[in-house]
Amino acid sequence: MKFSKIKLSYGISLLEILVAVSVFAVLGILITRSVLLTLGGGKKSESLIRVRENVNYSIGVIERQLRNANSIIDCTNADTSRISYTDQSGNSASFSCVDIATSGAVGYIASGSAKLTSDGVDFTDCSFICTLGDGSPSSVTIDVEAKDALANGVDNAVVTTTSEIFLRNY
Repeated sequence: MKFSKIKLSYGISLLEILVAVSVFAVLGILITRSVLLTLGGGKKSESLIRVRENVNYSIGVIERQLRNANSIIDCTNADTSRISYTDQSGNSASFSCVDIATSGAVGYIASGSAKLTSDGVDFTDCSFICTLGDGSPSSVTIDVEAKDALANGVDNAVVTTTSEIFLRNY
């Protein structure tokens, strides 16, 4: 008696196809999320750089002018959003925080009437506090908080800084 071999067909079952599709779908989701997070991190970095550049520039200008000033006018400054001084030439000048915490307006720091910062950065907090020195130089403390006016949500960078400027004694 002859035994015939039964041929078995091997193929891919529906369950195997579903498992493969599920694995590739999960991998696709993970890769897409990592790419989106990378792109979002780049936007936040750009936002942070833009804000830091504006804050550092404005603080640098203020520091140079106040350090070289002949005198601070009214060092008790009850209005901490403004500081007036006499420059090296004897001219009266000032720095002020404009439209800070005003709804719908972009806050900025001004030297006289000119903006020191770009429209893309919103200063949300700003103050100039003058302290008279007893035997030591007087000082001005500048507190600034700024955010990117062009970004929103998680891409928005906020920078807070404090700088103390010791004035020259004349």
